Amino acid sequence: MRRQWLRARVDRDRSLGLRLTIASFAAALVMIPFSLLLVVAKMPVNGLDAQVARELHAYALAHPDVTRLLIVWSELFGPWPWRVAVIAYAAWLLYRGAPRLAIWAVTTMVVGGLIGLALKIVVARARPHLPDPVALAPGDSFPSGHTVHVTLGAGVIVLLLLPVLSRAGRIVAWAVAGFLVLSVGYTRIALGVHWVSDVAGGIVLGAAVIAATAAAFETWRREQGRRPASPLAEGVEPESVKVMHDQN
Repeated sequence: MRRQWLRARVDRDRSLGLRLTIASFAAALVMIPFSLLLVVAKMPVNGLDAQVARELHAYALAHPDVTRLLIVWSELFGPWPWRVAVIAYAAWLLYRGAPRLAIWAVTTMVVGGLIGLALKIVVARARPHLPDPVALAPGDSFPSGHTVHVTLGAGVIVLLLLPVLSRAGRIVAWAVAGFLVLSVGYTRIALGVHWVSDVAGGIVLGAAVIAATAAAFETWRREQGRRPASPLAEGVEPESVKVMHDQN
């Protein structure tokens, strides 16, 4: 009986892993037409990008105190803090007996980051070149890595927290996540290290990866006989998270 239970559990986990993998590839495919649109429509996009870049750069030069705040905010909510936060949360989930949630969280972050890096290489877009730059960043421009990771990190953490939040708390959580995404995106443009379309691409990519992996997880849940749930309102695995927090 124990062997049968273990075998069934492994098979379920393998099924989940397969679904997350397929969902990740689907998210990558979503970004292909977006990237092609950027390349094909490069001149119109760059016209808007250049105008915004010039105006925000002039403001940054005229307000050095604000610029220093933008730099701190950009790094405080940059890629590594989000990676550490999600990995730490995943470790806690493993400790509390929710390995599948931990797998989903880490997979979503890793896949989103890798797709973003691959798109940077494929598109190979140059960063803005501005007189008297207030900040510098290495690598290619599209999509914004900071924006990709803040979208992924904030989205993953909110989806993990939703089951233990009230209705008002859920609204606040999504509002805070949205503010973090938009504010970090703004800092990257205002600091002159990314174009507007780089930030838009980062948000689209992050949202696409989260939507794909969350949908895959929900499909897997229903196949296991669990009640249907709305991830945006209840989280990715509401029953497991509720049990974990009830144990505290």
